[in-house]
Amino acid sequence: MSKQKISLTDWQQQLGAVAPPRASPADNQVYSTDGGRVDASAPIKPLPQAYKDGVVRLKRETKGRNGKAVTVISGIAQPDEQLQSIAATLKKKCGCGGSVKDGLIEIQGENRELIAAELQKLGFKTKLA
Repeated sequence: MSKQKISLTDWQQQLGAVAPPRASPADNQVYSTDGGRVDASAPIKPLPQAYKDGVVRLKRETKGRNGKAVTVISGIAQPDEQLQSIAATLKKKCGCGGSVKDGLIEIQGENRELIAAELQKLGFKTKLA
């Protein structure tokens, strides 16, 4: 037996094994400086779910926010653009900040009565939860 060093591909050829075909570098591309991460297909965001009774619910939450109150509005089944515009209207009316996350509108502070009145003007049935 010889102590000669050979490459893995030469050794596989001597044994008769066929090397797997190599993929082109573009197929294995994970990151591109042109556009960031390369994804095969972008997932489609589903519309937020509305409750079966058609009522928009307003909840007061403090959990995970260092004791500060946030009004969470759920049950509005609208596309993201319309949720953004509704949130902007409510933020202007309340004079505070907020955001839209995962189909929920979060408004800073405890303004449930004011938000409920404004949503009723927009044509939604509301419930304080």
